[in-house]
Amino acid sequence: MATMEGQRTMFRPAALIGIYNHGSTIASVVEPLRDLELPCYIVDDGSDAATKAHLAALSKRFDDIKIWTLPKNSGRGAALREGFRRLSSEGYSHAIVMDADGQHNAKDVPRFLEAARRHPDALVLGSPLFGADAPRARRWGRKISVFWVCIETLSTAIDDPLCGFRCYPVTGSHQILERGSVGMRMDFDPEMAVRLAWSGAPILNLPTMVRYPIDGISHFRMLRDNARISWMHTRLVVEMLLRVPKLLGQAGVRRIELRP
Repeated sequence: MATMEGQRTMFRPAALIGIYNHGSTIASVVEPLRDLELPCYIVDDGSDAATKAHLAALSKRFDDIKIWTLPKNSGRGAALREGFRRLSSEGYSHAIVMDADGQHNAKDVPRFLEAARRHPDALVLGSPLFGADAPRARRWGRKISVFWVCIETLSTAIDDPLCGFRCYPVTGSHQILERGSVGMRMDFDPEMAVRLAWSGAPILNLPTMVRYPIDGISHFRMLRDNARISWMHTRLVVEMLLRVPKLLGQAGVRRIELRP
């Protein structure tokens, strides 16, 4: 049992993975999660036939995997939005979100779960440790997003707003998604981090290795997605200006550390 804002709530986490044409890597992502006996909820964002075949094989191997399929490719944010809706309706408290391409280190999942168990109202964010395989353009893009998120939250609480490896409190996240428009594609992750911070959720950052395999498939489109993210930051900065009194009144965004 864990306490959130004075009320007791059951700690009931699940993994949530959006997938689009990553059939060759999804088994390597899911298998370590099943070793942890963590239920896995996969949202197929209109993938090709090969990926659907891999997903069907996974569902036959493991009993505790649920797969939902969107009728067409609608973007990362759309897939995760559907996942949060389902997890909320089924009473899960937290969602471990990972990418389907194998970039994230599943060995760190227990650390993320422990952080969420101890701080159930927090957004637990992956703070990526990059190797030599990380593209330089992606590193610089992250630095730019970090700069704007610092302005939008009036804080340095969020180490990296783009890392897709994180643990969300389901109720607070679902409420944000129900209240207003959040980016439906690659702008989803940074906007959710900012809006959860605005809602009063503490931020807890955990270092984690991120891989960029040579043969990896990325759906990030440099021009299109950077344009979306730039427009998102423009919207959030304007909205932040309207929120300044509230942000200052609540003593800013709270950053917490996971202590032994």
